[in-house]
Parts: sequence; C-alpha cells; structure tokens
Amino acid sequence: MSATLMMVLLATMVATSFLSGIFGMAGGMILMGILLALLPLPAAMALHAVAQIASNGWRGVLWIGHVRWRAAAAYIIGCLIALVAWSFFRYVPSKPLALFALGITPFLLLLLPARLKPDPENLLHGAFYGTACMTLMLLTGVAGPLVDSYFLGGRLNRKEIVATKAICQIFGHGAKLLYFGGLIDQAASVDPWLVIWVVAASMIGTAFAKPVLERLNDTDYRTWAQRIITTIACAYLLQGGYLMAASAL
Repeated sequence: MSATLMMVLLATMVATSFLSGIFGMAGGMILMGILLALLPLPAAMALHAVAQIASNGWRGVLWIGHVRWRAAAAYIIGCLIALVAWSFFRYVPSKPLALFALGITPFLLLLLPARLKPDPENLLHGAFYGTACMTLMLLTGVAGPLVDSYFLGGRLNRKEIVATKAICQIFGHGAKLLYFGGLIDQAASVDPWLVIWVVAASMIGTAFAKPVLERLNDTDYRTWAQRIITTIACAYLLQGGYLMAASAL
C-alpha cells in the first residue's frame, strides 16, 4: 500500500469515526464503501472490522453508563445464531451485490407490518434483528442502515443508542473479523503496522465526537440520523447499480 493511499485511508477513518461518534451510525457505512472501492473484498472486510472494533470499543468506554445491557444481550444472541449458520456456507458476495444489499435494507423496513417494526427494548426483536444484521454484516461488511434503523425504532435516547449500539457492534465486527480473517477460504492478511494506525485514527475521531453529541438534543439527533441513513442507502444503491450495469456491458 502506497504512503498516499495509507494517508487517505487514515484520514477517512478519523472522519468516519467522528461521524459515528456523534450518531452511533453512518461512519462505518461510508468507510465500507470506500474500502470496497480501493481494496479486494476480504481485505476490505478485515480492515473495516479492525477500525470498527476500535471505534466502537472506545465509544463504549466513553458512554458505558448509558448502555442498555438487556437489549445488547438479545441482539448478540441473534448475532451468534447468524455467525454459526453462515460459518457452514462461507459465502462472499460480489461487490455490486454487497452494495445493493446495503442500500435496499432501510427501504425494505418500510414494508414490514407494524408488529415487526424494530424496538430495541423488545427481547424477541433484539434476537431477530441481531440475526438479520449479523447476516448482512457477513455478506456485505456492515449491517448498514438496518442496524441503524433498528436502534432508532424504539424510545432510547441518543446516548443510550450510541452506547448500546457500540457494545453490539464490538461483537458484530469481531465476529466479522473472525469470519473473514480465518474461516473463509479467501482469508485476508492486513499489515500489523496499518492495524495500529487504524486503531489510533478510529479512537481519535471517536474522542472528538463526544462533546458534539453532548450538545445535541434527541429530536435533532433522530432527524439528522434518519436523513443520513436515507442518503447513504441511496448512494449504495446507485454505486451497486452502476457496477452491475458496467459488468453487464
């Protein structure tokens, strides 16, 4: 990896960690899109997992007092179910399919009946969406707008959303790193020095975000979070559609 590319990646990780540190979302989706454009899919998955474990881990420490542990436990149980199931298949999708799957999930949520609308405080919902989000994470690299929409669906305040999602994502990205770093046939290797810089960049961006989140109110937080989810989902659909069209020519 050239020095220029490495600096671009590190700057991107600071910026996306800062965004995730404010909203608990969106930064990972942007980072995944950039990594998929620059690196082979298994390497992109592994490097993304390292960055997200560092970012979410530090975010969990900063907001540990606001974690809703029952909600996190239900979600993680669902993640375990998906991890065990997909370990038998070891499937790696194409980049266009991965991007398209990321973009379409928030719009599919709009079609769900009311009883299946996400509620982080419902234990059955936590297990169901944990399974769905872990499946999407193993297929595309991030759970994307689905996990973000899940945490916005209930009555958690902004700090509880950021803190609880951070704990869930530590496990989710750890499972993804295991899956793409050792289980699948296309196992990826990442330069240890790059890993160290990625961890540092992710923690820096997360730390800078804390005072910004403190100043937001819950109404503005939810409004901007929903706008960000929709914008990024549309960008994924456009990018995935473009790659599909290009490959068909």
